[in-house]
Amino acid sequence: MSEITGKALDLDILARVMKYVRPYKKRFFFTFFLTICLAALSPLRPLLIQYTFDNYIVIPDANGLFMMTLIIIGVLLLESITYYFYTYSANWLGQTVIKDLRLQLYQHINRLKLQFFDRTAIGTLVTRVVSDIETIADIFSNGVLVIFGDILKLVTVIAVMFYVDWKLTLISLATIPILLVATYIFKNGIRSSFQDVRTQVSRLNAFLQEHITGMHIVQMFNREEREMERFEKINAQHRDAHIRSVWYYSIFLPVVEILSATSLGLIVWYGSHEVIESEVTVGHLIAFILYIHMLFRPIRELADKFNTLQMGMVSSERVFRILDTNDHIEDSGTEQIGRLEGDIEFKNVWFAYKAGDHVLKDISFSVAKGQSMALVGATGSGKTSIINLLSRFYEFEKGEILIDGRNIRNLPIEMLRKNIAVVLQDVFLFSDTIYQNIALGDESITKEMVMDAAKEFGAHEFISELPGQYDYNVMERGAMLSVGQRQLISFIRAYVHNPAVLVLDEATSSIDTESENIIQNALEKLMRGRTSIVIAHRLATIQNADQILVMEKGKILEIGSHQQLLENEGHYRTLFELQFS
Repeated sequence: MSEITGKALDLDILARVMKYVRPYKKRFFFTFFLTICLAALSPLRPLLIQYTFDNYIVIPDANGLFMMTLIIIGVLLLESITYYFYTYSANWLGQTVIKDLRLQLYQHINRLKLQFFDRTAIGTLVTRVVSDIETIADIFSNGVLVIFGDILKLVTVIAVMFYVDWKLTLISLATIPILLVATYIFKNGIRSSFQDVRTQVSRLNAFLQEHITGMHIVQMFNREEREMERFEKINAQHRDAHIRSVWYYSIFLPVVEILSATSLGLIVWYGSHEVIESEVTVGHLIAFILYIHMLFRPIRELADKFNTLQMGMVSSERVFRILDTNDHIEDSGTEQIGRLEGDIEFKNVWFAYKAGDHVLKDISFSVAKGQSMALVGATGSGKTSIINLLSRFYEFEKGEILIDGRNIRNLPIEMLRKNIAVVLQDVFLFSDTIYQNIALGDESITKEMVMDAAKEFGAHEFISELPGQYDYNVMERGAMLSVGQRQLISFIRAYVHNPAVLVLDEATSSIDTESENIIQNALEKLMRGRTSIVIAHRLATIQNADQILVMEKGKILEIGSHQQLLENEGHYRTLFELQFS
């Protein structure tokens, strides 16, 4: 996608935003109608004041004055009520539109490849989904409709002024050309600062997200002062970006006040002579003083509204850039099978995270239904890449991956992943209850099923000792549980979802000896009848695997059972002797 333009009124972007208004077009047209009503009501009060002054004050008429006062109050109340409904309706429209847009954005992010998250800061995505979306709401509450209303109000007021007295009108408008030039310079000058503000907000969010999540590393390696220096620098850049926008305002607003006072002085000077010469009435002069305030206030606020619109356009472009990212796994599978059997076969598979830099090279192997295969090799040999491809977290370049004889690209992703459970070394738990972290919102998994599984895995005892037991909130990333307890929860989670294929990626490496003994029997029960792929560095945990696949630099060196590989006296035997020497 092209670079962000930062235009105050990008018609293409605005048209795209307005598509989200279609389901609420009645509300939009109602708000638009109220905008027209407000523009029509604005010049009415000065006209009534002029009429009242000339007919019921200069020529005293108490009864007429009282009646006109009531009429002016009525018009004021009508204008206030209209403004209330306009404000509520415009903000309701903005919040409803961003609700729909945020849902679409989050749904789109959910379907992106993991490779997208490898290169995109989480804090940046948080900024897009939260603060950038909120800024888009201002397009409706303080942007397009308000700008249209202010311009319509200006046109109406100027038309009424010319109708009342064209000479006074020309005098009143004498400083407007200067004001328009100042507004244009201000609008262009502040554009870059607003873009910088949004960039710095994104950087600030990304830094905080990353460093608060990794605070234990910061403190573990005594990096508090150094990271504080980095944060001070980013925070200062964020401040400077805002100050640049404030600087433009500090020049522009006094210029507007000076020009407004100049127009007011001119109208009083010229109008007084006209009153003395009986060319205009005192009511005319008072009305034009009010008209000047009505002219300069919208013009001054138009700059703010254009800046609001501009920030909304910038945020919209940022959000649409994410929505236009076509970095997702194509889900074109149509073969609906239900439950898979678990026969797995890789045929001449090639894969690279970066084009040309293959981490898997011509990989071929098969695992029969119900059998277990262990993957062994040094870090970076391609073991984790194999299981990532099996679940279609990444897209391979060449070859075929078959399950039950069917190409996984022909299977719907949801159905495929429902049949595969992955247990990782680094267990991720949400800030929720133990039960919800196991069931993951699946209503078919009852609390009784979770309790039975916990008993099978020997976790029921420690869960029962927690406050609230299965309703105990483990907090963010499971911070309230030990590493071993979190790992046990992940095993239970895999067990209750009853997968056809089980993947264990260094799943027992963080478990202490006592915990490992507790779950060993349960693991055997979990793996029984299921196709299992186990990644392990500790060879003692995989000696009973039906097959062991030894990898190095993306290639298969050896394949066979534990005993066969020992007899081959190859790479596996060397690893075995190093670990058990």
